[in-house]
Amino acid sequence: MGAKNAGGTMGGALRVILVSHAASFTVLVAIARWRGDAFPHGAALAWGIGAGVTGGLALACFYVALSRGAMGASAALSGLLAAAIPAAVSMVAEGSPGALRIVGFLVAGAAIWLIAAGPNAEAVPAKTGTIWLAVAAGIGFGIYFVALKMAGTAGVLWPMATARIGSLSVCSLMLLALLSSSKTSEIARGRLTRAAVRWALTTAVLDTSGNLLFIAATRAGRLDVAAVLASLYPASTILLAAWMLSERPTRRQGLGMAVAAVAVVMITL
Repeated sequence: MGAKNAGGTMGGALRVILVSHAASFTVLVAIARWRGDAFPHGAALAWGIGAGVTGGLALACFYVALSRGAMGASAALSGLLAAAIPAAVSMVAEGSPGALRIVGFLVAGAAIWLIAAGPNAEAVPAKTGTIWLAVAAGIGFGIYFVALKMAGTAGVLWPMATARIGSLSVCSLMLLALLSSSKTSEIARGRLTRAAVRWALTTAVLDTSGNLLFIAATRAGRLDVAAVLASLYPASTILLAAWMLSERPTRRQGLGMAVAAVAVVMITL
């Protein structure tokens, strides 16, 4: 909604991300310093900044895809890739999670597809560019999950704050590059309306809280379990859209949410 209110372009999406991440970075640093947490160094710092770079790029792609009404198969591809990449990395690094959880991961994948790949009344005709934006977002989210897990060795707050350094840097450079090129005036276009800023600040609270909980989950357990469960987010998106935008879930989406509940039980047993 923030990207949509900012013009629905890459430039608008980048502006929303910058406001959201700048706000969360400020709060995270203040809390970390108040707690006396040590600033990370070495590999943990590099993983944190790397997570922010990939996460910022992925968010920009994802917000543009969503602002174009391209939920459908695009959002499903994004969710599946975001779950599959860290699950594969975790199985190699941490070994098999067990037969029941592997089946649960497959059931979760089916749930993501049922929820996100259904028809959307606002969707524009499918375009190859939009599909590739969603694929890029999914790959970016998958790498982001893995990098956050590695950065989490330094705690919870600073890894998230260093990730914001990466996302703020890469998104600022992208926006400057768009604005400086006369050939990209259309995708650089966008402005921060009051509504866009309100959505960006709301996102700062929700997105940062979710990411902090994800880091805590990877510190307490396996990466694949945390990533696959986190990738069931389309269910909450559908419920929020029903509540705030009066969008009625389809039968397929309702079935997908029921399947997601089954997957959660199988994965967490």
